[in-house]
Amino acid sequence: SPLSCSGSRSSKTFKPKKNIPEGSHQYELLKHAEATLGSGNLRMAVMLPEGEDLNEWVAVNTVDFFNQINMLYGTITDFCTEESCPVMSAGPKYEYHWADGTNIKKPIKCSAPKYIDYLMTWVQDQLDDETLFPSKIGVPFPKNFMSVAKTILKRLFRVYAHIYHQHFDPVIQLQEEAHLNTSFKHFIFFVQEFNLIDRRELAPLQELIEKLTSKDR
Repeated sequence: SPLSCSGSRSSKTFKPKKNIPEGSHQYELLKHAEATLGSGNLRMAVMLPEGEDLNEWVAVNTVDFFNQINMLYGTITDFCTEESCPVMSAGPKYEYHWADGTNIKKPIKCSAPKYIDYLMTWVQDQLDDETLFPSKIGVPFPKNFMSVAKTILKRLFRVYAHIYHQHFDPVIQLQEEAHLNTSFKHFIFFVQEFNLIDRRELAPLQELIEKLTSKDR
């Protein structure tokens, strides 16, 4: 039946979901974030809860955004192919080339599905690295944590930008538009609150960002 087919599609994530261990402090923070989001006030929802560690708050939210984008991109992978998207772009003016600084040092031009695969795998490796994203209580975050988190968020932004510019029609057909907008709006409020992404990097979605955030000044 068509129902089960769309049901299975919407639950498909692109990469395995990254779980925050239940019973951990980070899990409590995630629950707090979800509860505040439920109130509908995104500006409030992204603020650092009183007495909490900024690194930990950024870590929990970064994992959450990874999971959200994973799911959103998972719904449109059928439309994002080597043929439809031979380059990773966000509209005609913005093209991204992949480099991770370790395995691939010199940026390579590749198709959007390949780029996003590299990107999400790279993010996953960072999130799984206990020295970068400690899940155990009392294990300190490394000194370079914020700069790593900024790079992750900057790259995750590119997946939103690609979806909006190249695949908005299927998003509408799949009735994912409200879900995508809410997720992206939450993401933007979060990175704005803590100055995590350079304005220049946000340029491909500047008009949308202004539209989504103007109602909530």
